[in-house]
Amino acid sequence: MIGGVDEAGRGPVIGPLVIAIVTVKETNIIENLSIKDSKLCTPNQREQFKTQIQKVADQTEVLAISAADIDTMRKSMTLNQLEVYGFSKLISQTKPSICYVDSADVNAPRFADDIQKQLNYQPKIISRHKADTLYPIVSAASIIAKTTRDEMVSIIEKELRKTLDMPLGSGYPADPITQKFLKTWLHENHSLPPHTRLSWKTSQNLIKQSKIKSLDKF
Repeated sequence: MIGGVDEAGRGPVIGPLVIAIVTVKETNIIENLSIKDSKLCTPNQREQFKTQIQKVADQTEVLAISAADIDTMRKSMTLNQLEVYGFSKLISQTKPSICYVDSADVNAPRFADDIQKQLNYQPKIISRHKADTLYPIVSAASIIAKTTRDEMVSIIEKELRKTLDMPLGSGYPADPITQKFLKTWLHENHSLPPHTRLSWKTSQNLIKQSKIKSLDKF
């Protein structure tokens, strides 16, 4: 069994980190779909690829780590270690004999070794930077991860709009729509919204700025 693992949502200040694994018996099963990395696809293309992948893959599994859990886990581990945890959990669950992974570590072989140490069996781990553009099986995992996260963020936005009827944006710190949403929520509610990663510098800076503005009023 051949597997590919990738994530979506490493950097956003809002929403979960989603890790996905796709496994097949033969690589040509996925190669025949001509899948591209999720970042190179339109939302409609990603949805179409997702349907095709789920039809031909032996397994498609996801692990979603919520913003609150990310904050808790980052008290004792780095973000790279968190990804090692998630990648190894899905690999242990599905047990491919060969697994291609998109390295989160600047040292790709070290990322593979760190994953291997967490496993209860000995597959061949091939860790590469930009693996989602090099290996179709990882491209497939990136599609599953991205579409799953998008669905979850859409649900989060609907929930938050009940309190603040503004667009949430992509959830990334550099997105001006997301920045405006967070600043407005903080101003009106005196705290950041649910599903926000409070351990992110973006969140901490917004809270500091809010406290300074509050002090300036006195």
